[in-house]
Amino acid sequence: MLKLMTPAAALAAALALASCGGGGSSSAGASSAAGSDASSKTVSVRQLSGVGSVLVDQSGKALYSSDVEASGKIVCSSGACAAFWKPLTLDGGKPSGPAGAGKLGVVKRPDGSKQVTANGKPLYTFSEDSPGKATGNNFTDDFDGHHFTWTVISSAGTPASGGSKSGGSTTNPYSGY
Repeated sequence: MLKLMTPAAALAAALALASCGGGGSSSAGASSAAGSDASSKTVSVRQLSGVGSVLVDQSGKALYSSDVEASGKIVCSSGACAAFWKPLTLDGGKPSGPAGAGKLGVVKRPDGSKQVTANGKPLYTFSEDSPGKATGNNFTDDFDGHHFTWTVISSAGTPASGGSKSGGSTTNPYSGY
């Protein structure tokens, strides 16, 4: 004879299974760190040590723009530059973020992908960062004959003023590739 669970037992079993989770997902941590609806937003705002209140991607990584890109102009398009400074891209739809994060939009990259912009400046994450860290603020480097200075984006969607120079300088770290 088949015995049915009581509603209370079924709820307890469901909660127990849900709490087991699936071991390596970092998105749950980013969502809880940046707010309950962070996973539905393209960008969120997070307070980071040394730089203040800045824009972050869905995984909690700080977002940056370069001094040579504006009004939809993409200069960081080579494989080496885009490997070091990863473009924040969008598969479809429009980017979303908190009120006051500046005007979010998209620009078409040379490879055809859609890159998220804040006030017309293309957004990137820094390959050396981890969620909650902004080590690329005021970092300078050179790719394909262009000299870049990268600045973390404030919660207002503009390059942050001040902040510590956490990074360093480099000349194309991927020159051997």
